[in-house]
This record gives sequence, C-alpha cells and structure tokens, in this order.
Amino acid sequence: MEPRLTARALNRALLHRQMLLERSTLPLTAVVEGTGGIQNQYAPAGYIGLWSRMRDFQRPMLTQALEQRRVIHGTLMRATIHLVSAADYWPMMAGIQRINREWYAKVQAREIGDVDLDDLVVATRAELADGPLRINELTDRLASRGFPARAAAWASFSVPMVRVPPSGTWERRRADVYGLADQWLPRQDVSEDAGIGRLIRR
Repeated sequence: MEPRLTARALNRALLHRQMLLERSTLPLTAVVEGTGGIQNQYAPAGYIGLWSRMRDFQRPMLTQALEQRRVIHGTLMRATIHLVSAADYWPMMAGIQRINREWYAKVQAREIGDVDLDDLVVATRAELADGPLRINELTDRLASRGFPARAAAWASFSVPMVRVPPSGTWERRRADVYGLADQWLPRQDVSEDAGIGRLIRR
C-alpha cells in the first residue's frame, strides 16, 4: 500500500518548515528566508515570530538586522507588511509589484478616480529623493502637489518603499518612516517570472 499524505502529516510538515515544532539554530536571516518572510503589521510581531523559531534569539538581534539592512521591512505579499531578507526583497518585489498595483487600482478605483498613478509615482520618488520621510510629511508634500490625502498609501503599491529603522522596531513600534527601497538597498534587476519562482520556492 502506497503511503498517503494525511492532513496531519501535511500539518506537521508545514509546522516543521516554519520551524514551529522545534526551535532552529540557523542564523536570523536564514530563518526569515526559511519561513518565506514574516508578516509584520505590528512591529513586535516580528520579534515574537523569531523568538518562537530561534533557539538563541535575543530581542536586539532583529533591531540590528534591520539597522544593518540584512532584513527589510516593506509592503510585499498580499499587500501587507513583511520582514524579508535583503537577498529576497528585490526578487519578491519583482514577483508581486505588478499584481499588487493592478489589484489595488481595481479595488480602489472609485476612490482613486482620475488621479494619474504614473504622475504619483514620479512625485513620490521626487519627494523621497533626499531621504526618508515620516508618512504624514510625505502626505503633506504630495498634497502640496495637488494629490489627495490618501495618495501616499496608493503610492506604496507602485513605488518600492521600505520602513526605515528605528521606525518599526521594538523600541519604536510605529512603522511610519518611509524610504525608497533602491536607496536603502542596492537594486537587483529581476524578472517577474524569476520573482514568482523565488516566492514559490520560499
């Protein structure tokens, strides 16, 4: 009789891959990559997620990884905030950016109205060109260019932006400082197909 993949076996395999059956001794970035990224809508969630998976995790380890740009905090899968490794950021962004932008433009079409999203991309990149800004400051600057109050949120689906520490860390939990991803992290040119492949493997 051939072995069958039962629901319990599938469940155990998933928990094992997510390092939730036994804490791992792998380095922090390898754990983040092994989980396929850690959802991090609320800053402490990333710390708790790593503590749950790493045998020797200490709270400053994630803050240091963010400050050293080994781990990146940005809007990625399912248009939600995730922690991913620096090596995974650009491939994952390549895999999801077009899909996220098209989805968001569709579900928010009534609110976006006749705003030209390409113009918004140019304006957002111009305002962030000199360095990161708090989201309320970016919102005000875009408003001075004639964009609606929600424009900064719309831009996050078209312009690769990261949350810049200490914003979004345990010590300063509100992830409200945004910077251009290609200023924070050297850009990698990755095709959409290659990016989707990385996402599937992760």
